[in-house]
Amino acid sequence: MRSVSIIGVGCTSFGEHWQKSLRELVAEAGIQAVLTSGLVGKDIEAIYGGCMASGRFIAQEHIGALLADQLGLNPIPSTRVEAACASGGVALRSGFLSVASGAYDIVAVGGVEKMTEVSTSEAAIALGGAGDQETELFHGASFPALYALMARKHMHDFGTTEEQMALCSVQAHKNGMLNPNSQFHKEISVEEVMHSGYVASPLKLLDCSPITDGAAAVILCETEKARKMGIPAVEIIGAGQASDSLALSGRKSLTEVAATKKAAEIAYKQANLGPKDIDVVELHDCFSIANIMAIEDLGFFKKGEGGKALEQGKTALNSEISVNPSGGLKCGHPVGATGVKQAVEIFEQLLGKAGKRQVKDAKIGLAHNVGGSGATAVVHIMRRL
Repeated sequence: MRSVSIIGVGCTSFGEHWQKSLRELVAEAGIQAVLTSGLVGKDIEAIYGGCMASGRFIAQEHIGALLADQLGLNPIPSTRVEAACASGGVALRSGFLSVASGAYDIVAVGGVEKMTEVSTSEAAIALGGAGDQETELFHGASFPALYALMARKHMHDFGTTEEQMALCSVQAHKNGMLNPNSQFHKEISVEEVMHSGYVASPLKLLDCSPITDGAAAVILCETEKARKMGIPAVEIIGAGQASDSLALSGRKSLTEVAATKKAAEIAYKQANLGPKDIDVVELHDCFSIANIMAIEDLGFFKKGEGGKALEQGKTALNSEISVNPSGGLKCGHPVGATGVKQAVEIFEQLLGKAGKRQVKDAKIGLAHNVGGSGATAVVHIMRRL
């Protein structure tokens, strides 16, 4: 397989975009990505776009065709990718494989979601479809409820505390203050998280990611071609994807995401690296407990020690492992765009373009995107050329 690199990125701000449509968000991120790559639209040979639930959110399907149309890229092939909250990450891996295989030399990968056009209850139903509708959502098990079950089991088995989970949100907001595209620019305290009201015990409002509008895009190119063009690039050196039971009831364990562990194992093997080689990670923290499980499942800390690692400051910027310098999903989670946004952040970090949130001398980065409660996981490892 051929080497593949990211040569251009684009990202809208994340938040409630009442004055912008999904089409406008797509165009904004896509144009940014093309401009930063130094290419022109005619150089792009295919599109892969992540989008989870546009039919429910804005009554628009056929997003692949919409992407090509809005970006002026007809008649090239354009494919929508859906894998719940991992739609963007799986779209990235699909684009990566298409270039690595030799099918194309240059492709665009995007992700988008416009979530604020419907009520909170309607959004909850749409998001609930990422789990098992028949055995979970139908019986009232929303996504906060599913992650609350995992949190309770983690607390029971390892002594993880609500205060430790709250630290995940505190750290995310602190990092988000440094990111101009973050949905929130407000620091919070552990006390504020603890008093923010239960959504599904032990998870409180400030333990949860928000409802968000946004889009992100990257341009992928065969690495030798990028070198010849003299374009600053970040090479994707590992890409792993794995699956697990859609419903929690089918999982072997509630304290880990087995798909994350398998996807990471594949990506580490491809990259010939291990957890200790990673300088910066953008991981999937849709809920605070997801952050703690991810830093364990990705191998940064032993199972059950994630909460203590938060307390000891081991996941802060420029610490043992810099986690979510962008602010993560806690500072914006337009589900179809999230996995691509993570790649945008790693690209900027590895090229030293992350501004005030820059991780010092970052050479190797990892992006981790999860679909639903863990039925899909995708991991990409990248390095600066």
